Parts: sequence; C-alpha cells; structure tokens
Amino acid sequence: MKKVLVLAGHRTPDESRVNRAAVEAFKTLPQVTVHELMREYPDFKIDVRREQALLLAHDAVVMLFPFWWYSSPAILKEWQDNVLEHGFAYGTGGDRLHGKPFLLMVSTGGGEQAYSPRGYNRYPIEEFWLPFKAMANMTGMVWQPPALIQGTHVLTDSDLDAGVSRWLSHLHALSV
Repeated sequence: MKKVLVLAGHRTPDESRVNRAAVEAFKTLPQVTVHELMREYPDFKIDVRREQALLLAHDAVVMLFPFWWYSSPAILKEWQDNVLEHGFAYGTGGDRLHGKPFLLMVSTGGGEQAYSPRGYNRYPIEEFWLPFKAMANMTGMVWQPPALIQGTHVLTDSDLDAGVSRWLSHLHALSV
C-alpha cells in the first residue's frame, strides 16, 4: 500500500468546520500521514530537511486547504518557497519528487456556480489552479484533478459528510 502525505494548510485549524472534519477522518487511515502545517510551524519557520524527509517517505502528496483569495493560505506558500528547493525538487539533481501524484483538496465558500464566467468570481475554478499545476510540472509530480467541497457557507452536515467521504475515496485511490 502506498503512503500519502496530506499537507493541511488551514490558517486557523480549530475554527475550521470542513478541514477539521477532513483531518479527523484522514487520521484514521493507516497509509495517510496528516501534517498540519500551522500546528507544526505557527511561527512560519519551516524545518526544510524534516519536510523534505517527509516528502521522500511518501508516495503521493496532497494539499488540503480552504480557498482564500483565489489561492492557498500563506503557510502553504511558505512551505513551497522553502521546501521545494533547487537540487531537491527541480533543477540539476532536483528529481526527488518525480512521478509522485499531486492532488489538491480544496474547500470553497462559494458554490460551483460562483466559479463560472457569469458567477460571482467571474472565472472557472480551473483557471485558479495554474500556479499549482506549474509547481507540479516543475517538480515532476503528476497532477491529479482537484477534489472540491464547495458552498461551505451553506453546507449541511450530510453534505459535509458526503464531501469528506469523497475525499476519503480519493485518498484510498492514491494509496493503492
């Protein structure tokens, strides 16, 4: 069974309904390591060698986060900026992540309709994934279609359970 690293990037994990439910569910899976970045690095001082060792010890990488200002929370960007170094993740000798599946698990406050040319955000959500796709390409990771839970502002408990269940299915697929 393949090992999956989930980089949970919620800025305030204790206040999250969706990400908290996902983290709790993911922690029950033996092949999944849930790594809550804000709990590990509240000062944003990333231990690069530790993070690189975690990446090397896993077969797939998932970023779990709420969609804020059309991107990920700052802790995930800080993680990328520090951990994905030249010579490790890209460039000469930087092939350590090649072939690892890379998946985004993202929650959005707005529903699916909000991310359309006529919706509130005016663009399809796929257009906002370009920086993440470019990162996957640069590091040799294999882009997976993102898994979303949308409309979190009006999400019922049963919708939340169904969304987390879908996410669990994605993790299972990565681990076989």
